[in-house]
Amino acid sequence: MKNVLITGGNGQLASCIKDVVKDLNKYNFNFIDIEDLDITDENSVNTFFELQKPVWCINCAAYTAVDMAESDSDTAKSVNVVGPKLLALASKNNGTKFIQISTDFVFDGLKGTICTETDKTNPVSVYGDTKLKGEIAVINEVEEHFVLRTSWLYSEHGNNFLKTMLRLGSERDKLNVVCDQVGTPTYGGDLAQLIVNLIQNESTAYGVYHYSNEGVASWYDFAKVIMYERKITCKVLPINTDEYPTPAKRPAYSVMDKSKIKGTFNIEIPYWKDSLRKCLSKLNNND
Repeated sequence: MKNVLITGGNGQLASCIKDVVKDLNKYNFNFIDIEDLDITDENSVNTFFELQKPVWCINCAAYTAVDMAESDSDTAKSVNVVGPKLLALASKNNGTKFIQISTDFVFDGLKGTICTETDKTNPVSVYGDTKLKGEIAVINEVEEHFVLRTSWLYSEHGNNFLKTMLRLGSERDKLNVVCDQVGTPTYGGDLAQLIVNLIQNESTAYGVYHYSNEGVASWYDFAKVIMYERKITCKVLPINTDEYPTPAKRPAYSVMDKSKIKGTFNIEIPYWKDSLRKCLSKLNNND
């Protein structure tokens, strides 16, 4: 049976992949986390690949604490740049196809219109900078690569904006949420399905792709719809970014164009509100 390696195996996206592949028998999906493999240790990575001989490697491991990265740049660089580079090198040496998960934070958001894969990158945070350098490392080291940029990822797993809003909405009478940062929420289950489809179809259409759900929203819009769908009475109030200062800057407008991925793989991408309802239904079933 062919081995597929998924790093960051206890994280949000990997957990979504677990849900998608639980009934698939063609591949052996090996979900590993730092206790199994330190992706920043070259010898450990090389030894792991030589033993496992994965046909695919999906790098879901990442330092995603955006604000903390501003004061912990060394760790962010190690996980987001060094790790992907070593995994990509090992993939090249073992004939492994490589999928790197990236982010809309590689853009500054100042363009004010939809972001394409060929637009100039200009991250405005340490997190965004390290993720971009991770992309570049992967592209330079292994030819058989997919770089999937996504945005505003949430799911029924792990910690994310959706779960935070549900918790705070049940605890408070009102919430202030930023309304001048615009992008698209992405359901982890949808992205996981795309990744598994790439593997099942043995795709060779390598390159950089954008994937988020369809539509446009601010964080305020996202929060309002969450409260509405869950019938939570907490009042959500819009505020500007300068009223909610954070250590890291965020892109003001990072809606991503999905024409390339839709055309290349002949897929339809769900509207963000439809996917949110799907996720909330799963959370209801888990309660």
